Amino acid sequence: MAKTLRMAVLVSGGGTNLQAIIDSIADGSITNAEIVGVISNNPGVYSLERAAKAGIPAFVVSPKSYDTRDAFNVALKEKIDELGVDLIVLAGCLVKIPEILIDAYPNKIINIHPALIPSFCGLGYYGLKVHEAALARGVKLSGATVHFVNKDLDEGPIILQKAVAVEDGDTPKILQQRIMEQAEWKIMPEAIDLIANDKIEVVDGKVRFKN
Repeated sequence: MAKTLRMAVLVSGGGTNLQAIIDSIADGSITNAEIVGVISNNPGVYSLERAAKAGIPAFVVSPKSYDTRDAFNVALKEKIDELGVDLIVLAGCLVKIPEILIDAYPNKIINIHPALIPSFCGLGYYGLKVHEAALARGVKLSGATVHFVNKDLDEGPIILQKAVAVEDGDTPKILQQRIMEQAEWKIMPEAIDLIANDKIEVVDGKVRFKN
């Protein structure tokens, strides 16, 4: 049996993707993996309650607690190092991941973006803004993308994507919910399971599936 993958999940808000990961470990959809810590940059968010209910250690590392951004970045890296993780999962984490962390964990940080990259991604595209832009453009399909994190925003190697139909009458909130339910909560756990079971590799900046 493969060594159990140790994950830290970084969150900023309610933690629906965190819950999807917790549930997928519980029901066996994700194998050979465990969450060893949840780290929030915001105190008092529901993600921390989700972690507590699942018996997972939770920590708050907030930029507001430090005099400089560099000091926060160092503290965040120190907490992750302390947990001894193999994978960092960004689950609705709105903090810009510092280069010191990306350098220390190459191809070991994954993020979920609520659109089909390269559409509606990069600087300024987060939360409802992504869905507002998709609806404004009149696309017929949107969806979600799980990708590795590198130094360029939303440009790391793509692991999985899932398309979701845009329907007449969609508002940004309705589309956001459908993409979460039909795509995000499915492909994030699937990507973690692939990584935990050594099913993928990054070659020439692209993800390849191993035979």
